[in-house]
Amino acid sequence: MTFFQRSRRWITRLATALSLVLLLTVATGCSSATAKAPPTSTIGYGQLERGNSTAGQTYGDWVVSAAKGLISDAYVRDNNKLGVVISNDVKPSEVRDLSRSLLQGFRQSFPTKDLQVLMYAPDKQLILTADYDAQSNEVEYNLPE
Repeated sequence: MTFFQRSRRWITRLATALSLVLLLTVATGCSSATAKAPPTSTIGYGQLERGNSTAGQTYGDWVVSAAKGLISDAYVRDNNKLGVVISNDVKPSEVRDLSRSLLQGFRQSFPTKDLQVLMYAPDKQLILTADYDAQSNEVEYNLPE
């Protein structure tokens, strides 16, 4: 593989990751002002799976719709844990970048909390955890044991 082919592949992956960051950042800011929470009396079982709060349900629904097929399912627990099931279209080398993008958008919706993003493979096996510490403003990535 020549230098130009490697550079082109690297630039393509970088552009994909950056466009996803931009999409999640812009859409998070836009959706939070216009999203309406469903009335609590009409919440169905499927909605409860997306989040255990109104804000969590709304955010989980938004993540799946905004991801354009990269994420097949998402849930939010206690407004600080975001779990996502990636689709087969996500390459293993893109999982960390995707988790970083999700964490950035999640921080905008829940800015004062320590956060955790759990990435699951299409078979729902945990493949990566990203932990954000609000005090130190640092992210730690962990692979499951």
